[in-house]
Parts: sequence; structure tokens; C-alpha cells
Amino acid sequence: MDYIGRINLRGFIKSSVLTGGALMARSVMPARAVALMQGQGSKAAGAATGDGMLKGVCDIHLHCRPDSRERSTDEFGFMQDAVRAGYRAVMFKSNDFSCHDRAYIIRQALPGAQCFGSVCMNRVHGDKVNVFAAQKAVQTSGGLCRCIWMPTLDAAYHCRCEGRATGGIAVVDDSGRVLPEVVRVMEICAEAGIIFATGHASPQESIALARKAREVGVGKFIVTHANSHYWTMTPDQIKQCIDLGAYIEFCYLPCLWGEGTGMPQYRRQGITEFAAFVGIDPSRSFVSTDLGQAVMPHPVEGMRDCISRLQGAGVAIGDIDRLVRRNPAWLLGLDKQE
Repeated sequence: MDYIGRINLRGFIKSSVLTGGALMARSVMPARAVALMQGQGSKAAGAATGDGMLKGVCDIHLHCRPDSRERSTDEFGFMQDAVRAGYRAVMFKSNDFSCHDRAYIIRQALPGAQCFGSVCMNRVHGDKVNVFAAQKAVQTSGGLCRCIWMPTLDAAYHCRCEGRATGGIAVVDDSGRVLPEVVRVMEICAEAGIIFATGHASPQESIALARKAREVGVGKFIVTHANSHYWTMTPDQIKQCIDLGAYIEFCYLPCLWGEGTGMPQYRRQGITEFAAFVGIDPSRSFVSTDLGQAVMPHPVEGMRDCISRLQGAGVAIGDIDRLVRRNPAWLLGLDKQE
């Protein structure tokens, strides 16, 4: 999820935090987010602590520069922070640009860094899901495109929810049938062994996509944002998708946005509610931060906070390990399925 801001607060927040002006920052950030952002400067505060909490983590949904929206860090700098923190792998996401090609370059500069990218089927690729763009993504040098997301900010459902005049990019027809170009992208993902993700499809559309993905033979199908804003699913809808073979993404960002933050238009999610979501079926779920917004904490500190709070909420260590390490690593193709 992205905050499309009319006012750039990044400079204000950064200067407030870095000069000790936490009281000023609290006017736009809750206490928890201020505490997380105090470590932001040339690197993330938790990146050098060496406490092992982030060892082996795979965050497969976060946003960095270069992008068409302001971000808290750039991809290269973030990978340096992630390596210091002990991450195993990262997959970048941009709503408007490919990032698997940049992952290839970052790997040259940071040997051993497990950096991957992805592509979103938004308007930058045309007014409908672009099969040719998907084909070229999987053919790019290095084979580092590990996910093709259906439309996100330009999804027809997202546009309807926001009352936008433009119709957006559809994934199903008026009868609820998955469109042919979407099916072809599913086939491309299945052939390449990479992730097909629902993007900003509605819960009902996500179920239809899950059903078609099973029919097509997609091995790695993700329902995106299952706990977030317009896309929040009921437990029954989540279980239905899991029964159809889906993995469910739960983003930590909703636990940090809300009233008193730089993203005030969204309802903040309590850790008890978040823990209930991830507890539905940890064997078929994973946690990503969805962070990188200029007015939100650094993604490394967001992931650290997420793990700490899940532990405090009583989520089993083994389940947390599945959610932030084992399941996303398998989805990236780093491990064999158990």
C-alpha cells in the first residue's frame, strides 16, 4: 500500500528525529513509529546490533528508491542494511517500474546478497494486463524476477474503492471470469516457477484468481494484502483461498499507519488482530513489511518491531520462523518445499 501525499513530510520528520526533535515528530507520528524512526540515518539502527532476531529473514514486499513516489531509502542502501542485519533475502516491489533488472546490478556490487525483483501490471504497461511485459520480465538476465503482481494502484477494484473516474485495469470480466490475458500470465508464472500475486484485487476477485490458478497449475500463488484496508478478507475467505492452494500475505504496515501518522486515512490494526490473522494458518502464510514510505519507519526496523510484537502477543517461535523466513524463502525459490 502506498501513501500518495500532497505534502512531502520526509524532510521534516528526518530532521526532527535526527536532531533530537522527537516531540515535534510526534505531531505526525505515533510514539512507536517515532521510536522506530529514531534509528534512521545513514543506516538502520537495528542493522548492526547483531542480536540475531533478523537472521534469515526474507522480506518479499517493500518499496525503495528509485521510484515515482518518495521512499525512506534506496534499494542499494537497503540491501546493505539488510545484509548487516542478517537478512537472507529481499524482493523489491515498485508499482510503476520493474526492479528485477536493478537487482541484477545490486548483486554485482554486493556479492552474496540475495536480492530479487518483481513487476506490477499497472498502467505503465498499458490499459490491460500486459502478457508481453510478463514474458520479458521472466526472460531478463539473471532470472531475478520472482513475482508478477496483478494491478495494484491501477486495479479496477482499487479505482472503484477510491471513486476514481478512470475504470482501472480489470482481472475478471463482468461475469467474474478471469480474463484471458491474466490466465496467460498465470501460465508464464507456472512455467517459470515464480510467484503470481493478486495485487489489489478484491477479496472476491482473489478467490476467483485462486480457483483459476489451481486449474492452470500455478505452483506459487499469493493472495496479497489479506489484512490490509480495502483488501481485508474474512477468515473463511482466507481459508477458501488456502484450500485452493494459495499462500496468504499479511503486511505489517497496517500496524503502523493510522491516526497521528503520515498515513492517517487508514485504520490502525492492533497487534492482537494482526496476530489473529497470521494465526489462521501459518503453514500457508507469510509476513512482509510493505514498508519504504518516506513517512514510515525504515523496513529493517519495521521487521524487527513486527517480530518482537508477535513474540509478545504469544505467537509461537516456530510459527514466526515460518512466516518471516521459511515460507517466503520457498516462494522465492531458495528452498525446496517441505
